[in-house]
Amino acid sequence: MRHEIILAPEAEEDLKKLEAHVRTAVKEGIEKHLRHEPARLSKSRIKRLRGLRRPQYRLRIGEVRIFYDVAEGAVQVLAVIPKSQATDWLKEVGEPHEDSTTI
Repeated sequence: MRHEIILAPEAEEDLKKLEAHVRTAVKEGIEKHLRHEPARLSKSRIKRLRGLRRPQYRLRIGEVRIFYDVAEGAVQVLAVIPKSQATDWLKEVGEPHEDSTTI
């Protein structure tokens, strides 16, 4: 099944901040990994985030982390963050499950 990819305004801004060659790699990675099987977990590339209601998943492209949700044929990219900022971003923006106390 082909998924529609929707970039949140914040994710679009994040992409603009990246260097051109990194931005290209990220766009190619999003297309390759999220278009057809966004929930297919892999050992290092796609990870389901535990303890969080949102974002649901993280895609790793080099030193960049893409956080996204999957729902009914669409992938909503929430953020494109350098690895060094990912933990802080998740603490600030991540929505924990009501029954979870850790991120």
